Amino acid sequence: MKKIISIFGVVCLMFSACQSLDVPPLNIITDDDLLTNEIGLKTYMANVYRNLPIEDFYYRPGNGFGRDWQQFYAMGGICGEILGPFWGNSNENGFGYWDNAYTWIRNINHLIEMLPTTAQGTISEQSYNHYLGEAYFCRAFIYFALVKRYGGVPLIDKEQKYPEQSLEELQLPRSKEVDCWRFIGQDLDEAARLMGETSERGRANRYTALAIKSRAMLFAGTIAKYGADNFVEGVARDQGFAGIPASDAQGFFQQAYDAAKAVEGHASLYKKKFSDSYDDKIANYVELFLDSDSPENLLIREYSLSSNTAHSWDATMTCRYMTADGLSRAYPNYELMRLFDGGNIRVVDDNGYPIRFEKRGDIRNGVEPRLRAIVYFPDDELRGLTFDIQHGIYDHLDRKAADEVMTSPNSRQGLEMASGSNILYSKDPSMRVIGLCGINTGPDGDNTRSGFYMRKYIDYSKPKDDCGLYRSTTHWIAVRYAEVLLNRAEAAFELGMKDDAANCINEIRERAGAILVDRAIFNNDPAENGVIVENNGRDIIRNERRKELAFENHYWWDLRRWRIADKMMDNTIYNALYPYYIYDEQKYIFLDEEQAYTNNRFTFNKRFYYEGLPGGELNKNPNLYPNNPNH
Repeated sequence: MKKIISIFGVVCLMFSACQSLDVPPLNIITDDDLLTNEIGLKTYMANVYRNLPIEDFYYRPGNGFGRDWQQFYAMGGICGEILGPFWGNSNENGFGYWDNAYTWIRNINHLIEMLPTTAQGTISEQSYNHYLGEAYFCRAFIYFALVKRYGGVPLIDKEQKYPEQSLEELQLPRSKEVDCWRFIGQDLDEAARLMGETSERGRANRYTALAIKSRAMLFAGTIAKYGADNFVEGVARDQGFAGIPASDAQGFFQQAYDAAKAVEGHASLYKKKFSDSYDDKIANYVELFLDSDSPENLLIREYSLSSNTAHSWDATMTCRYMTADGLSRAYPNYELMRLFDGGNIRVVDDNGYPIRFEKRGDIRNGVEPRLRAIVYFPDDELRGLTFDIQHGIYDHLDRKAADEVMTSPNSRQGLEMASGSNILYSKDPSMRVIGLCGINTGPDGDNTRSGFYMRKYIDYSKPKDDCGLYRSTTHWIAVRYAEVLLNRAEAAFELGMKDDAANCINEIRERAGAILVDRAIFNNDPAENGVIVENNGRDIIRNERRKELAFENHYWWDLRRWRIADKMMDNTIYNALYPYYIYDEQKYIFLDEEQAYTNNRFTFNKRFYYEGLPGGELNKNPNLYPNNPNH
């Protein structure tokens, strides 16, 4: 019996789905040990799931999928969805993922080939089919991660064996990108056929496979439709390794639609605490990301202290004032907030003068509940503490907002700037110049740079002393039903099924507490220049994705597949919204200005729609050439 050098023996300590299994650590495990019984198979699959390229709390651009406490290096930072001191130019942020991918493809191929001889007849037919289906699902998931980065890659559907096979036999060439997407679709079809309708939490089932298929086929369809004329020239493009023929777009859109439609009735939007109450809609949306048993979850990744997989989200998304340790470096983009109902907060009057507010928190009035649920505003509370966000104090202010913003902060009218987060204003010892979690006063501070803080995935029930590094166990939702509805809406629109697209969008907006969209707008023709103007169905759908999936590591890939990253990030600077206190009026104002102590300019070159193949792999396998254009 073939022996496998094992890293599976410790998997039960790494993956929460297996924590109840009492499997002793082993150095050498045979196929008979692993692949002939439920415990061994569950152990094998647990490690496969643990190594799936899920872009979760830990995923860091340029650093891959390794464990890292610095969760503020999130993907939203490369496209301006999240603001902070570290991001700006998006071109050089590598997303390399290759060696580990093919290691796990080999392990999965081994499983697919061995199961008929090791497990069939030793476990129930239902379990056998489900494990086999999971293998196809995981292989497709890994290939999806490869193809969205590199385009065409070598397709390997059999276990490669050395030295039984020569190096020449193992040096496979790239497949065309369109064939890679077809392969992914076929694997997901096989997964959906074999797997059951339900599964243990953290594992895939039939509807997980269909959900991922809707994501992958939509990705391929948009590349085919919008990518043909918006990518740099090169041999790889000419030969079909980077890019998909436009003629294939409708077929991929149809597959995306059919897969998403098939999930209907087998998952639902989270409405556990839902009612018509404004506050209840906020609470419902907050709980959506904290309830691991939500009917919206189609695949989650779990974390635990006992398995040493806990993350640091609660310690790194809010400032030290509200946590045990860590520090924040990632803050919601005000431009994103403007897309929500009421999010484009009116802070100047008709004559251009700053509007006065009795309290800082008054700017929350009338904004969409979903926005309140994903962003902490000034005067919101967390763990019994108040977000007393403030940037400074004016003795007096009688200028227009635009004139004031154009003035250097240190020479503004009557403004005394603080040099620390707790400096007191001289005329009134009870008034802080900036709050304890106010605006950064220097490049190294950990207070907000946008005027707001992240709320999505924050566990508000954890006490402050428990919000430390590697102390958070909130699960990550890898696939949820709201995304499936968005995939369906987009595919439906591209297929001309505009009523169905509008229905999906309104189902999401109704749960969010947002205004339902006018169906007539879906009949407007979208502009072809790639700029989102939201006077048509396509742009409404795209912006709805941006809002609903905010901070979930989707927007960066959406910009790339729509081929509008170079337009949306054209030397772009994103602004912040900062509150100030007017001393002689005892009122607050807000100024829409560039974020403090950061000069982030977001740019994107068309050649980065595809990554270059890793140089080391090209050296080992010359059959991988041609490399992607301009790499």
